[in-house]
Amino acid sequence: MLRIAVAQFNATVGDLTGNVERIIACAREAKARGAQVLLTPELALCGYPPEDLLLRPDFYRACHRALDDLASRVDGIAVVVGHPDEHQGRCYNAATVIENGRKIAVYRKMRLPNYEVFDEKRYFEPGTEACVVTLGGVRCGINICADIWEEGAAEAARQAGAELLLVLNASPCHLEKHQQRVHVLGQRIAATGIPAIYCNLVGGQDELVFDGASFALDADKKCCMRLPQFEEALGIVDFAAGRLQSEQMADELSVEAEAYQALVLGVRDYIGKTGFKGAIIGLSGGIDSALTLCVAVDALGADKVRAVMMPSPYTAQMSLDDSREMIRVLGVRYDEIAIAPAMDVYAAMLAPMFAGLPADTTEENIQARIRGNILMALSNKTGALVLTTGNKSEMAVGYCTLYGDMAGGFAVIKDVYKTLVYRLSRYRNTLCQGDPVIPENIIVRPPSAELKPDQTDQDSLPPYEVLDAIVRAYMEEDRSPREIIAAGLPADAVRRVVRLLHIAEYKRRQAPIGIRITPRGFGKDWRYPITNRYSDEF
Repeated sequence: MLRIAVAQFNATVGDLTGNVERIIACAREAKARGAQVLLTPELALCGYPPEDLLLRPDFYRACHRALDDLASRVDGIAVVVGHPDEHQGRCYNAATVIENGRKIAVYRKMRLPNYEVFDEKRYFEPGTEACVVTLGGVRCGINICADIWEEGAAEAARQAGAELLLVLNASPCHLEKHQQRVHVLGQRIAATGIPAIYCNLVGGQDELVFDGASFALDADKKCCMRLPQFEEALGIVDFAAGRLQSEQMADELSVEAEAYQALVLGVRDYIGKTGFKGAIIGLSGGIDSALTLCVAVDALGADKVRAVMMPSPYTAQMSLDDSREMIRVLGVRYDEIAIAPAMDVYAAMLAPMFAGLPADTTEENIQARIRGNILMALSNKTGALVLTTGNKSEMAVGYCTLYGDMAGGFAVIKDVYKTLVYRLSRYRNTLCQGDPVIPENIIVRPPSAELKPDQTDQDSLPPYEVLDAIVRAYMEEDRSPREIIAAGLPADAVRRVVRLLHIAEYKRRQAPIGIRITPRGFGKDWRYPITNRYSDEF
């Protein structure tokens, strides 16, 4: 029997010393639980994705030193560790098998993804040879992430004599992606006839969140191990007589739980790994800032979060009351700073230039920019990071103010559609032991920017159910406006949303990065030219 430990841990990009120590700690625990092999995630040694660090020769040299250090300090267990590899003038995404202080095998990733958020062909050459290594009497084939999403690499390992496939992964999450991974690995198992163990990274790295959810599939594609999502874990899988066995089977999460936990982990790791002292959030009394505040508190603790309410003459009393109720329940530091005096100063300063011109969105945007200035001033003074509160629906159509509500360092719900914001708010309230943390009034009242009397979002936008469906079809699925209209969505709304989506690109390029939870977010995997004259056919 071969016992394999699956190290689903949170690596930090560039923290070579820290990552080595984490791997060593996992190896010690694995040995204590009787494992003969420790499987780590893709590029576990340096963290994923290292991006343009991979263009620096010194980075490869540092990784090689870290690998040597790891090899010298691990004994009594074989470790399969992912790392960047420079070999004969070429760079690879590699995995090395370490045993008793020696590097006994090296595998170089064959399939390099160059789609969605992946850009590996920018950095790496593809490997050309299968790697099969005997561990505890079992011939183990090594694959790395994208190797299993296409034909070839797994099949090559089987042809080289593999009885078991060990797969290192850094697969960022989007909603319900775990099911995709199981399906894809099942295809490779059907093609090769051998079981496989899938070890995935966990943790936040800039806009990406890795959800773990490592698993093992037997030769009949039955799932025999599943580790939890969004938390570190060490799984144990036994391989005997051609079969896999494990006692670890974590529950699968609902879509709402998956999305919420992704946001919490993304905020916790972005703040923690960058070294900011906490978070600052501008409360409005609306649902977006309410959800963002909940995520921040769950990620960092109430003592690391500061909420600031900045009422204007247009702020409804209910917005103040609802915000105060949230603060009572959550227990975060809270400040109220009225912006009317600043509005008066701006109005007096600009009066000569605005003489004879009607009031319009300019005056509304000044309010948002005053608030942005206040939040950034507090950030500068305290070392806490401003978390912005705009959702994906608003970002898509530019329903946001540049240098106003877009001002900040991290956009928590940037990839969360407004319709999902409502679902997540209700989900968060189900976790409460006492009073709901988000008052019901915030959830049910019509959303409003409160920048002028009696304003609602629906004055400027289609209903959010329609808006979100259009954006999803056009932006995530690359469907044409004609197809979207043919699917039953209103033609006028489609024309309007597509136009707004195009002209808002210059704003989005200046927005802070934010957590990606959909198959395509406004970040690494959205590259739309700002200056272009292409028009869609309708």
